[in-house]
Amino acid sequence: MDLKIYNTLTRKKEAFIPLESGKLGIYVCGITAYDRCHIGHARSAVVFDVIVRFLRKTGFDVVFVRNFTDIDDKIINRAREEGISTRELVEREIAHFYEDMDALGVKRADIEPRATEHMAEIISLIERLIKKGYAYESGGDVYFSVRKFSDYGKLSGRDLEQLMAGARIMPGEKKVDPLDFALWKGAKPNEPSWNSPWGKGRPGWHIECSAMSMKYLGETFDIHGGGLDLAFPHHENEIAQSEAATGKQFVRYWVHNGFVTIKGEKMSKSLGNFVTIKDILTRYHPEVLRLFLLSKHYRSPLDYSRESLEEATSALDRCYKALFEAQQVISMPVKKQRPLPDHIKESITFIKGLGERIKTAMSDDFNTAKALGHLFDAVRGLNRIVEASRKRPSSFYGEVLKECTREIVEASDLFGIVSENPESYIEKRNLAALEASGLSLSELQVLIDERDQARKEKDWVRADEIREDLAQKGIVLKDTPAGTKWSADF
Repeated sequence: MDLKIYNTLTRKKEAFIPLESGKLGIYVCGITAYDRCHIGHARSAVVFDVIVRFLRKTGFDVVFVRNFTDIDDKIINRAREEGISTRELVEREIAHFYEDMDALGVKRADIEPRATEHMAEIISLIERLIKKGYAYESGGDVYFSVRKFSDYGKLSGRDLEQLMAGARIMPGEKKVDPLDFALWKGAKPNEPSWNSPWGKGRPGWHIECSAMSMKYLGETFDIHGGGLDLAFPHHENEIAQSEAATGKQFVRYWVHNGFVTIKGEKMSKSLGNFVTIKDILTRYHPEVLRLFLLSKHYRSPLDYSRESLEEATSALDRCYKALFEAQQVISMPVKKQRPLPDHIKESITFIKGLGERIKTAMSDDFNTAKALGHLFDAVRGLNRIVEASRKRPSSFYGEVLKECTREIVEASDLFGIVSENPESYIEKRNLAALEASGLSLSELQVLIDERDQARKEKDWVRADEIREDLAQKGIVLKDTPAGTKWSADF
């Protein structure tokens, strides 16, 4: 497979060559466990979920590591505000994380380390940096000396002079250079702390990811991922401290997903313009959110709006409806063996090639937008086959539709969508539409019966009046040999 990945480090698309043939290690920065996840977190989680799914489908033996930051200033401050321990807060928010991600169909990472469970590795890495002259202790704190690492800024493209312009030493910091960053923070009253050679304290944010990723994936590994906002300073500092300690390249391919924005402005908790996953899932199907998050290339900004989610809902509906209609045709016995028309054979061939087209799109820097375009083209092809099978029934359509639906469902699994039984999905959508119309099922049946009676009596005005009134409420009536059927207008 010719896989190409855009490498933030080199700022270009590169052929992916794993360190070890057939095997791959990937580390993705997880959440800081102090609050509910918003859809910015969801984008990173869903993007890398699909990337890992794809890498495994193409034959790689993947070890996927995603951490939890479970000690941090934000955690300490929030726990203090709520009057609970940091551990209580962390356990609650990690449970919320799993609740959200399970709902979204995001698979668990193979290894999910926490900073507080890796103090020995963190302290050992800091000791290596001090011994090599890249770090220094100052009044119980330990800092990394940025100017001693000559490659600092190579990931973000920032130079030291540019950084120095906005750098300053904050009150309470004991570093000798404004550019230096904390590896270890001396204990403060009423804060969690651990024993170390420099006294009681806790790790800085950046050091934990270096220590944990190298423990599980080695001193050099294949892919490190996360949101674009982590490229600087977090990932820049990870590179500096890791490569200073080992003398080796830390990560070979850096992969960063773009921001989720609202009206062009980055969504974040600090700006207060975020929407939680929990809130969205009270109004939308989880697969709608997944589809929205994958609708643009992962490196592009993605603007959140209600209209965008409605568009994703319509797209998901089309997929399920096509599969549902195909199932209906498959279940109907047909004896006639009419040959299939040429234009339908073309649709069948297109659908059979869906897997390869998606693989090609995903191999070009995980282009989910293009891959989903192929999926929707296949759904349109399926609709053409279903329509043709109803106009001119043939026993040949049964096996053809089984094979085509199987191809579409298998392709959809890569994106974590269309995982429900189509009949169940349609039924739930119908009942939701009925509830929104303000009618109960019994009230709807009364109107259907009244319309049937009007038609028998050739009172076409009243029959049309009932149909149009229901249509305005989002309910569509369809007259069939088996009687009048209703469905939601979606």
